[in-house]
Amino acid sequence: MKIRLNPDAEVVAKIKAGLERTGGYCPCRLQRIEENKCMCREFREQIKNPDFEGYCHCYLYYKEK
Repeated sequence: MKIRLNPDAEVVAKIKAGLERTGGYCPCRLQRIEENKCMCREFREQIKNPDFEGYCHCYLYYKEK
């Protein structure tokens, strides 16, 4: 298993800027709750699944099998 950033530097820059604006909360989520703090709970749960391969909700991180 490997977690890496999106290879698209423009996407990474936009998401990181959004994280700075929101105090670390996923800029793609409306609610500012603990489970939406980057790396969000949804993606942490997906990481635990050995069959999951793909991007997190905001496309900042990618999990490889």
